Amino acid sequence: MSLIEKTATELLALQSAGKASALEIADAFLASAAAREPKLKSFTLPPDADAVRAAAKAVDAKRAKGEPLGRLAGVPVAVKDVLCTKGVRTTCSSKMLANFVPPYDADAVERLKGADAIVFGKTNMDEFAMGSSTENSAFQATRNPWDVERIPGGSSGGSAAVVAGCQAPLSLGTDTGGSIRQPAALCGIVGLKPTYGRVSRYGLIAFASSLDQVGPFTHDVTDCALMMEAIAGHDARDSTSVAEPVPHYTRTVNDPVKGLRIGVPKEFFGQGLDAEVEAAVRGALKEYEKLGATLVDVSLPHSPYALAAYYIVAPAEASSNLARFDGMHYGHRTATKADLIATYSKSRGEGFGPEVQRRIILGTYVLSSGYKDAYYLKALKVRRLVKKDFDEAFKTCDVVMGPTTPTAAFKAGEKSDDPLALYLSDVYTVSCNLAGIPGLSMPCGFTTAGLPIGLQLLGAPFEEEKLLRVARMYEAATAWHTRRPVV
Repeated sequence: MSLIEKTATELLALQSAGKASALEIADAFLASAAAREPKLKSFTLPPDADAVRAAAKAVDAKRAKGEPLGRLAGVPVAVKDVLCTKGVRTTCSSKMLANFVPPYDADAVERLKGADAIVFGKTNMDEFAMGSSTENSAFQATRNPWDVERIPGGSSGGSAAVVAGCQAPLSLGTDTGGSIRQPAALCGIVGLKPTYGRVSRYGLIAFASSLDQVGPFTHDVTDCALMMEAIAGHDARDSTSVAEPVPHYTRTVNDPVKGLRIGVPKEFFGQGLDAEVEAAVRGALKEYEKLGATLVDVSLPHSPYALAAYYIVAPAEASSNLARFDGMHYGHRTATKADLIATYSKSRGEGFGPEVQRRIILGTYVLSSGYKDAYYLKALKVRRLVKKDFDEAFKTCDVVMGPTTPTAAFKAGEKSDDPLALYLSDVYTVSCNLAGIPGLSMPCGFTTAGLPIGLQLLGAPFEEEKLLRVARMYEAATAWHTRRPVV
């Protein structure tokens, strides 16, 4: 197995043993990223070779001097282009922010740098994180490493593709309604959406402030635990950040959960679920039974309404958050000379793509006079009921499991003209965000066409440690996570 196919944990071990330097690792991934980018189109801003090599040399110098090293020393980490990076363009894959250069780093990026990780380019995404296929980027459409004719999922499709395609061993994404877990499933890797408040949102350009969370993409669960140790923690700059202690995830990740009870919701196995996806997920549940787990029937009766509630709450918050992009303060400004209102309209019309405009209009509508009570407030009530369903389920089980997505990756352009069909890609993931709980997707099989299938694990608030242990139990008994696509 070449350097680019190894996990971050393996790369750290090679450095510690003197079998590979941070510079050698950086050069290997720089070469891979450059060679594979024409096919995958994973980056909005490819890694800066000079900056990457300089950071790698600094890590090697610290190691040579015997100085303390961070937990991700010398490991490249790609960053979704919605997280601010000091002095480096951050565009949200939108014309609106095509030339925006932040004067500060997002908290998650700060923590990566503090862990001696090497920031490795900015990854492509659906514009302002609005989409499920990474086809809504203003710059390019990312492709799935397992089949470049297919989508990688979204909105964090670029972050998923760089890891699955071995352009980087780790990446950061964000999850508002499944934007980490869905592309992780479609690309055959591990993706974790932490509990709301576990990872700081400081420096994350907001889509829906009560739903967005930053999380990792990795090849396996052990690397996921490692990344969580690096990025989780309280941040006083983020009022939604929770002052919960961060467990040593890597110390316990290989400890099986004794007496494990897995909740299987009937609502996750209904109409619209692809037969191959269901078979793979059922097979994973049987594997857990072999490992000593007990399957428990649970019900999430309000989950069928979660998607509708999400597509009211999220656009409403997006409408408010994106109001700041008016062509006057920063962001794109129209070249057409006009009065104030016309400048606003033209700047926003030129700067925002069709999907962003669609959601702004929808959000503005549901918040408008006469409709707020009929739509937005009712959606908030449904959100509370969704949370209550999970609270009840976790009284009888440790984790809830089911499919991450209803189908495997579909072909590029297949659903571009049908926004509703794209929205349905998130049918199993949005309830996790509405409830604010942690969710993880991991590979559990492949279709006959060779496309990855994801298993979703949902846990109680701030129980990422247990979620990772449960995921690792299955991963240790299977080999799905070891497979790499031929790009």
